Formats: sequence, structure tokens, C-alpha cells
Amino acid sequence: MRQVELVIIGAGPAGLCAAISALEAGVEVLLIERDKFLGGQLVKQTHMFFGSEKQYASLRGIDIADILIEKLEKYKDKLEIMTDTTVLSVYEDGVLSLMHGDKYEKILPKSIVVATGASEKVMSFPNNDLPGIYGAGAVQTLMNVYGVKPGDKVLMVGAGNIGLIVSYQMLQAGVDVVAILDAAPTIGGYHVHASKVRRMGIPILTKHSIKEALGTDHLERLVIWELDKNWQGVEGSEKLVDVDIACISVGLTPLTELLCQAGCEMKYVRELSGLVPVINKKHETTVSGIFVAGDVSGVEEASSAMVEGFITGLNAAEKLGKVHPNHDELSKDYHEQLHFLRSGEVGNRIRQGIEKIIREDF
Repeated sequence: MRQVELVIIGAGPAGLCAAISALEAGVEVLLIERDKFLGGQLVKQTHMFFGSEKQYASLRGIDIADILIEKLEKYKDKLEIMTDTTVLSVYEDGVLSLMHGDKYEKILPKSIVVATGASEKVMSFPNNDLPGIYGAGAVQTLMNVYGVKPGDKVLMVGAGNIGLIVSYQMLQAGVDVVAILDAAPTIGGYHVHASKVRRMGIPILTKHSIKEALGTDHLERLVIWELDKNWQGVEGSEKLVDVDIACISVGLTPLTELLCQAGCEMKYVRELSGLVPVINKKHETTVSGIFVAGDVSGVEEASSAMVEGFITGLNAAEKLGKVHPNHDELSKDYHEQLHFLRSGEVGNRIRQGIEKIIREDF
């Protein structure tokens, strides 16, 4: 069993940025990614980012991934990258077990940053397992990573930012977007995204959901219906929609299984989209030496995940006794960026959630 200084699990926006900060501080880093490529969700995102110049506003996610990966290349002497690698466990004694291709290995790191991100929530309705019913992330992977058109005619469920953006991307790929449904009474995504799809003639139906999927060996039709003020289906409001794709975008859930296994104290926080770790202000969990960054500690936008990654990388390095020469200045700047990104109504919800998991007694 080999020993390493810092292991970062997940090479998406948070993991890449954590690696950059830690490497700049002089830490030796092992970066582990389950996919065959680095970048995580950034690789799927062909739209331009919001935020400020510091979060690469006006650049596309795929280009941001390239910028971050290029920064890593400056530190090849201190960086090891393992792609196509799944971390199977984080034991309470700090040992990691993983599968690298078909090889099983154990590693003992001095410190760990968990940046595993989040998984898509599923939606329950009859026949929801028919081929042709996808999560929005799966559709993005097909189109933006592999160049595969997912189908011909789609109904999108979810009018948050992801649902609106992926709907527009499907239009660009030649898919007929019949409509966008959302169970909520108002649109959850930014109005700039909603306006864009509406200009393309796509109706957005709030207070609507799927009642049932129909088909033999694949999706052929959806039964949709209106919802009442108690979010229950209204009998008699059903409509049949002919589609071969249903794209479900009803939120994400933090991927925290490794943290639970490691013995970290966890808490269910609705504002952060699920079960998340209790942390201190340095993003360290209740298990000494295990840090978190990005959606694994509460689902937000990729811009926030990147900034959290930079902060966590600095803190993990400090824990190892390697303080970045500009630690205080950078930390102050990154926290100011997060404050900006968490402004507004959505940001207020995130801040409320974070208040529930921050503790100062460890």
C-alpha cells in the first residue's frame, strides 16, 4: 500500500481547482477521476458562463475545462492523475481502496478532498424505465461529449437552468422540443434562458407534470396533466403528447456515500439538496483531514464549485503544513467571489443551508 500526500477524488470543476491551489502551495497531489477524461460537468457545458471574469464569465464550460487542465500541466512533477478510476471506499483509518481499470489498489493519503459532485434525481411515474427516458445529464453526455442525437421529439421536465439550457442545446442538435414542463407555479431558471427558448417557440407549462409514460419497447407517448395547489394531478386535465424522448431535469443530489463510509457527521439539508457533511469554515468535515468542495457539500452552479475548490485546496495544503505564499490574500478574494455568487434569491437559500452545516467546535 503506497502513501501519498493529498488525494483529490473527482476532477470536475471543484476537484480541478482544488488541485491547482494545493499544487501552487507545494503539495504533492493524486487526482482521481472515474471518467476517462478530466473536467466533469464542464465538458458537457457548451453554453457561456455567467458570473464575473474571475469565474471565466462569457466562456463555455468546455473551454474552461481546457484552461484549468492547462494550469495543472505546470506541476507535472508533483501531480499524478488517475482517470478511469473508481474509489470504492474510504475507511475510517483513512485508507482508500480503488479500481484503476481492472487493477485493485489501496492508498493511504495524509489528507483527502472529496469533490465527487452530485447525481441526477429521478422522477416517479408509471413506466419511467422505458428506453427514451433520460436525465438531462445523460442527454448532455450523448450530444456534447459523443455527438449523438438522443432522439427526434422531446418533452423536457424541469424549467430550472439545466432544463432550459439543455432544451436549447437539443434545439441546436435538431431535436424538436415539444414543451418544457415544471411542477412549480413559476420558472426556476434565469429568465435570460427562459426567454431564449420561448423565442424559439417552445411553450413553458408551469404547474404541469407527467402522469404516465406509454410505449412497448421504447417511449412513444407521455400523458401529462395539470397540478393543483397541493401539487396533486387534476383529473380530467390529461393530455397525450407524442414523443420519443422524455428529458428529466428535476434537480441533483450530492454524492456523499464515501463521506458516510468514512464516518463523517452528515445532515439532511433541504436547501442544499440532500444529505451533506457537517463542516467547519475551512470546508473540513468532522473527520480530521477530509475536506469537501463543490456539489458534494450542497448543489450550486459550476462557478461556485470552482471557487469552493480553490478555497478547499488552500485549506487542505495548510492542514499539511504547506501554506500558499498568498494564502490570506487569495482566501479573502475567493470568499468575496462566493459572496457575490450567492447573492439574490437562490443564493439566499444556499446561504441558509450552509448555516445549518457550519460548526466551529472542531
